[in-house]
Amino acid sequence: MTIKENDFRKIDLNLLIAFAVLFREQSVSAAADKLHLGQPAVSGVLSRLRTLFDDPLFIRSGHKMQPTARAVELHTELLPLLEQLQSALFQQTAFDAQTATVTLTLGMADWVEMWLMPKLIPALQQAAPGMRLNVVASDPFSDAGRLEGGEMDMAISVAEAGPRWLEREVLATMPFITLWHPQQLALNAPLDIDTFAAQPHLMVSYREATSSHFDTLLAKTGHQRRIHYTTPHFAALPGLLETLPALATVPAGLAQEWQRTRGFASSPLPLDVQPIELAMLWHQRHSSDPAVMWLKEFIAKRFN
Repeated sequence: MTIKENDFRKIDLNLLIAFAVLFREQSVSAAADKLHLGQPAVSGVLSRLRTLFDDPLFIRSGHKMQPTARAVELHTELLPLLEQLQSALFQQTAFDAQTATVTLTLGMADWVEMWLMPKLIPALQQAAPGMRLNVVASDPFSDAGRLEGGEMDMAISVAEAGPRWLEREVLATMPFITLWHPQQLALNAPLDIDTFAAQPHLMVSYREATSSHFDTLLAKTGHQRRIHYTTPHFAALPGLLETLPALATVPAGLAQEWQRTRGFASSPLPLDVQPIELAMLWHQRHSSDPAVMWLKEFIAKRFN
């Protein structure tokens, strides 16, 4: 059914609420008390209702106002609609994680997925067995635009604060760690800046850049490093480090896992670099989405 806007020009929702209360109370004074209005105001409302529906609606009989046949018909039709409207406007549907069936799309870089998802997914399957996560590759330069366009429900990203509509909650703060394979490079940790700059380097770049913030900082100290290989994928680094005499600098969370599983040696980055903030990002329009907000809280609890 198509809504005809002109049909509603004379309708005031308050009139319909007053009608429902008048029908229930069958008294102008009692209705005025329930509506927190004066009796003259409710009498005025009743007059407008009679004009609107071209019917007396209520006929005085003793101490009560008896509804006409038209009023009974209207009440039968309107009350369920008003109750549905009240529920839609004021009663947000509770999210039952155990029974809900929902798919949410999360954006994240491959290193975030490798670091976070092995911990998250088993716990999520227990808490919300019907929730499916659809992870799409993203980067901090495009996250805000893709959230605004509706391509993602949430992103887990190192992107900083952005537009006013962008909500951001920090999950973890991580320094950078430099890795190498001890069978490829015989280096002692911690690396000094001269040793760091002298080695070949593997670099991750989301936008095909040939240098990074690290190179800018190195240049300020009079050093320059040689980028031997550039890739958009952190996942490519372990295999390369196992076969090349090179360094790779990655977020600490990922470095710790690779040290444990791959036997890499490590060193703090010998540069004054601020730690990165890994945060959950979402559009304000999703702040009222019970599934997205439940998942946000579920992920946040993994870091508390």
